[in-house]
Amino acid sequence: MTNMDTTCVNAIRVLAADAVQKAKSGHPGLPLGAAPMAYELWANHMSHNGRNPQWENRDRFILSGGHGSTLLYSLLHFFGYGLTMEDMKQFRQDGSLTPGHPEYGHTKGVEATTGPLGAGMGMAVGMAMAEAHLAAKFNRPGFPIVDHYTFVLGGDGCMMEGISSEAFSLAGTLGLSKLIVLYDSNRISIEGSTDLAFTEDVQKRMEAFGFQTLVVEDGNDLEAIGRAIEEAKADKEHPSFITIRTEIGYGCPAKQGKASAHGEPLGEENVKALKETLGWPKPEETFYIPDEVYAHYAELAKKGAAAEEEWNKLFADYCAKFPEEKELWDKYHAKVNGDALLKDASFWAYEDKPQATRAISGTMINRLKDLLPQLVGGSADLAPSNKTEMKGAGDFSKADYAGRNIHFGVREFAMAAIANGITLHGGLRAYIGTFFVFSDYLKPMMRLAALMKIPVTYVLTHDSIGVGEDGPTHEPIEQLAMLRATPNVNVFRPADATETAAGWYLAATSETTPTALVLTRQNLPQLAGSGKEALKGAYVISDAKKQDMDGILIATGSEVSLAIEAQEELAKEGIDVRVVSMPCMDIFAQQDEAYRESILPKKVRARVAVEAGGGFGWSRYVGLDGAVVDMRGFGASAPAAVLFKKFGFTKEHVAEVMRDVVKKNK
Repeated sequence: MTNMDTTCVNAIRVLAADAVQKAKSGHPGLPLGAAPMAYELWANHMSHNGRNPQWENRDRFILSGGHGSTLLYSLLHFFGYGLTMEDMKQFRQDGSLTPGHPEYGHTKGVEATTGPLGAGMGMAVGMAMAEAHLAAKFNRPGFPIVDHYTFVLGGDGCMMEGISSEAFSLAGTLGLSKLIVLYDSNRISIEGSTDLAFTEDVQKRMEAFGFQTLVVEDGNDLEAIGRAIEEAKADKEHPSFITIRTEIGYGCPAKQGKASAHGEPLGEENVKALKETLGWPKPEETFYIPDEVYAHYAELAKKGAAAEEEWNKLFADYCAKFPEEKELWDKYHAKVNGDALLKDASFWAYEDKPQATRAISGTMINRLKDLLPQLVGGSADLAPSNKTEMKGAGDFSKADYAGRNIHFGVREFAMAAIANGITLHGGLRAYIGTFFVFSDYLKPMMRLAALMKIPVTYVLTHDSIGVGEDGPTHEPIEQLAMLRATPNVNVFRPADATETAAGWYLAATSETTPTALVLTRQNLPQLAGSGKEALKGAYVISDAKKQDMDGILIATGSEVSLAIEAQEELAKEGIDVRVVSMPCMDIFAQQDEAYRESILPKKVRARVAVEAGGGFGWSRYVGLDGAVVDMRGFGASAPAAVLFKKFGFTKEHVAEVMRDVVKKNK
């Protein structure tokens, strides 16, 4: 360790402290304590290039403790990622490149949006899985074109969250040796000492998960940190977990080691005292960084540029020697050809017989398997039930990272985070599956996927009271409204094979929006009026006989055929209604006004929506003059047919409700 190394570590500290102080908001404690490990990693052990943050073979770094964002922003600033001093001064301000927590796609060099503690741990596991899979697919003797590490830095809070245990349990099982966790162990939480609620031996826990475990007793000892990182890299059989003992708020006499250092500015006098304690020049001046610090960081950054240049030569030789692999590589990294998929008759073909949409989805997955070699996915121990297995595609395991079927185990929360990580890594498209009612377990990571604008696909089967005998614990009621209320998530509930194909088409071609496919356990009929118009979110599946219709029935999924049956019942009484299938409210809302008016004319105020779930959200389509046939409570345990009758999902009841609405609107 040189004096310049110490100065560069302290540069991270003072820049982070100044940024938080100017914003009068933020978390200085983590950056002050973790600066040495971050500097040592980025300077000497991580392969990255600020001039090209998207270099395919870069090492990935995730700050799981996203509240310490000024640590990451300082690194990006010093290592030449284009983050300026002015950006640092705009920390936490509207429209700045330095928001309160790191945001993927907003700031160059940020690999994942983090902040919810533990989320970064799960996403790091996904990135490491993606690296292992792509390496198994593409590397050839002498040509390790996919050969990089995933580093994740988090603290006590990340380790308390259950998602980290879920994810690390799987990582150890899979032997992801290129995953290295830096545990910032400062033993402080917001409420005080971690002894209040967190006393287990974390090293033993991680060892039990199958990790190599290492300890650095002094978080300021760069050489010890460096040795631990290299020891972690040397283990080719296990992921590694490095506990680094630090002090929160290091260097600030009034705050060091105290909970008050966590989530509030140090105060101007304390920032000055910090700089004086660290021996920083011009302690009264804010945002002062000596020129020699920038010069040293510029030299360090050259190593990353040289590493990319060397890789580019290797990759060029690889492409020349293995043209078929190069063609496949391009396919993995290209956008999906939506036009070709739309015109592919085999993709849209179906058997004209009643089928559960979960079964049809399984057929679609296996069609896409051959069309999209970059597709990987699996289920939370439910593949036989939710039909998520790709036949003949192999199982992703420690023995075979080339397998495309991922067995996540009963770990829904981590599964969703891992899918995010796989997608963020690049080169792969991920889908995951579970029962729809367990989307509650997925929700925080689905929300992050939506926020990051990454196209993860969620196969959510066994929807509604159609689950039947399993009873109310397994019957989704409020989940549709929950997901529909989430920005940038397309919730698609198909009624038959054609609509299921449409849902998968939208999922497979999406570039910026996650897709939730909500699918039935029970068989549904194939509907004569269904078509690719489902791609617009809603369409007329069975029209009224006359232009001056009496009303409109709107339904989704298993209730569309019911609505058509009710339409037929009403026709016997001379009541002429249109049936609209609305598999995706989100996409329908994106259509132009003319199309929306053509499907749901404003003049037709007699409207009834039918859906075997909670009715929240339907008022926007039925208005004050309409009604909703929905669930007003939880379900029950009985055969599905019994439950649909019990809760009013019959053609007679739907017709009755529509009849009453038509009368009120005359």
